[in-house]
Amino acid sequence: MGTSPLDGRYARNFNTLTPEEQKKLGASKVVVIGLGGLGGGVCEMLARVGVGHLSLIDGDSFEVSNLNRQLLSQEHLIGVPKAEAAKNRVAAINSEVNVTHQVAYLDESNLYEQIKDADVVMDCLDSIDTRFKLQDAAKKAVIPIVSGAIAGVTGQVTSIFPEDLGYELIYGKKSREQSKGVETRTGNIAYCAMFVAAIQSSECVKILLNRGDILHNKLLIAELWTNTFEVVALT
Repeated sequence: MGTSPLDGRYARNFNTLTPEEQKKLGASKVVVIGLGGLGGGVCEMLARVGVGHLSLIDGDSFEVSNLNRQLLSQEHLIGVPKAEAAKNRVAAINSEVNVTHQVAYLDESNLYEQIKDADVVMDCLDSIDTRFKLQDAAKKAVIPIVSGAIAGVTGQVTSIFPEDLGYELIYGKKSREQSKGVETRTGNIAYCAMFVAAIQSSECVKILLNRGDILHNKLLIAELWTNTFEVVALT
């Protein structure tokens, strides 16, 4: 029997990962909520590293202003749902991944049902209100969140576990006024989105493998104009 040309798909993951760790990633389930600048990069990287089950969720469609930074956006995809493009991209990269997608916005009525079977949920949202709702659902489901945010060339990443205060330590107590982040005023640059998506993906893999120094109760803040990188304790 001949060998498939894809048999060596993960050869360059070794020896950074062990075969056992690769198998564990293959059995893992991750939900990515928001498939724009951060989520597009996250689903690409998790598919390439070999996370076996990805659920991709976003209610938005591509528009021209996405082309400057969103990995999944292409000129011929303007008007196409981001979740549909993300599903097709993952399938093109790694046919071994079990990928599902939903063109939907999530809120209190459906968040828990969409994430309850995941091992990790990736917060690639641009709404602070929805982040708080996501944390409530993740606490109920007893699963961790990896959260990323960008504004201009500044980015932040943290990992939130069910017992944590989480977003309250970053944004203050939940309030109705917290709708959009500062990125609505500063814009976003492609390389900052890719940088933060890479850190989020790293955090996800570390949590799934229970390996490395996780940003638990810590906030990584990066400012790329000045190459300033800081990890702040959230207490």
